[in-house]
Amino acid sequence: MYHHVKKLMYTVKVGDPDPRFGNMLLEQFGGANGELAAAMQYSVQGLNTDDPGLKDMLMDIGTEELSHLEVIGTLARMHLKPMKKDRDAAEADPLIAICGGGGVNLYNSMGNAWTADYLKITGQPEVDLRSNIAAEARAKIVYERLIDFCDDPGSKDALQFLMTREITHMKVFMTALDSLGKKPLEIGKLKPTEGLVDQYFNDSTGEGDGAKDMTGPWNEGGDWERVDNPAFEPGKMKVDGD
Repeated sequence: MYHHVKKLMYTVKVGDPDPRFGNMLLEQFGGANGELAAAMQYSVQGLNTDDPGLKDMLMDIGTEELSHLEVIGTLARMHLKPMKKDRDAAEADPLIAICGGGGVNLYNSMGNAWTADYLKITGQPEVDLRSNIAAEARAKIVYERLIDFCDDPGSKDALQFLMTREITHMKVFMTALDSLGKKPLEIGKLKPTEGLVDQYFNDSTGEGDGAKDMTGPWNEGGDWERVDNPAFEPGKMKVDGD
């Protein structure tokens, strides 16, 4: 059961509205990394899980994301409002001005409609939690960039609040993932093929235009076996656990 409280989670104050910046803000309203996508992803994951603790946590954060949607929607609306009457402001985005009356809608900053395809839901806790960590990281970077393009102090304060909560949620999801007691590469029930799992395929080979084969901890040392040009020597691949 949801209950709307007539108070923003963070009070938004805008000095000078900037319709072009308001259009950018729509990315966090109806975009792939926005608050609606996060709210829906975590809430649906919560409905799907059989673990009461994870369900409670996911529903808590999913609900908070709806509060963030209200904040970013209010902020965007305040910046877009001049489009209702001002021709110059309307030219920042004719679609919003003419069809939307200077209001927000479930579109991103390019006018693309929100879609459930944005959601990453597998029903496997260790997979979904990793997706959530990545989602929060992407949202955090989007907020950083919005802050960089913003000149209004009040808007920056609101965006700073929202950005900070992304890190809080990352911390929660990382802790929840750790609580599952699984090793970093322990996903699902089936084990990977021995030998094959430790082979690094060097599929981009040769030198040219300044590029050359590189090495690092991702392809050498430890258990790694580097296999050069497996397409030309497929027998080197340990597909049968040899």
